[in-house]
Amino acid sequence: MDKINVVLADDHVLVRDGIRALLEDETDVEVIDEASNGKEALEVIKANKPHVLIVDIRMPEMNGIEVVNEINKSVQDVKTLVLSMHDSEEYVVQAIQAGADGYLLKGASKEEFIKALNKVASGGKYFTGDVSAIIMNNFVKGNTNTAVEPKVEIKNDPFNLTKREKQILSLVLELKNNKDIADELKISKRTAEVHRFNLMKKLQVSNLKELTDKAKDFGLI
Repeated sequence: MDKINVVLADDHVLVRDGIRALLEDETDVEVIDEASNGKEALEVIKANKPHVLIVDIRMPEMNGIEVVNEINKSVQDVKTLVLSMHDSEEYVVQAIQAGADGYLLKGASKEEFIKALNKVASGGKYFTGDVSAIIMNNFVKGNTNTAVEPKVEIKNDPFNLTKREKQILSLVLELKNNKDIADELKISKRTAEVHRFNLMKKLQVSNLKELTDKAKDFGLI
């Protein structure tokens, strides 16, 4: 393989621009196209046949797990690397069941990102440390069925918080800092920071008081 041809699928332009800029320094990687939603991603993939699709989970039209599932059904020789803010068990398990070749958190370092991309492109699997723990836990519990259709959208509240984000919310409201949260949930401090930022962004608050008030108003606690 002379160059790893990559397609980026994320509904945020800034995220795609950031990944593209990060990969520009890699002489053996080329971003050949982009997509802003799931359906567009499938069209781009079928037209370009890249080596790797780097895909977010939450996208309009079709979510990333549905895209991965469809690729594994109908498109040959395209590897999939899920790049997400979420390390929630429901997302990780469904991504693996859909056939993802790798799962990396957006808080990962550049070095880990490049390592994951190369691993997936060469036919291997790459799951970041926090995600690997979830995989092992499900293997031990026997949750290894790969025939389950992906069902990602979770709407238990007006903000569509994930199970992990609800855990983070509860701990933040207990006045725990990022290190305490990381230790309790057995995740990295950087992952805890990303979840906390995403939670504040979803609820559109900027401080603890606003977060507490909104959580009470909407019955999140």
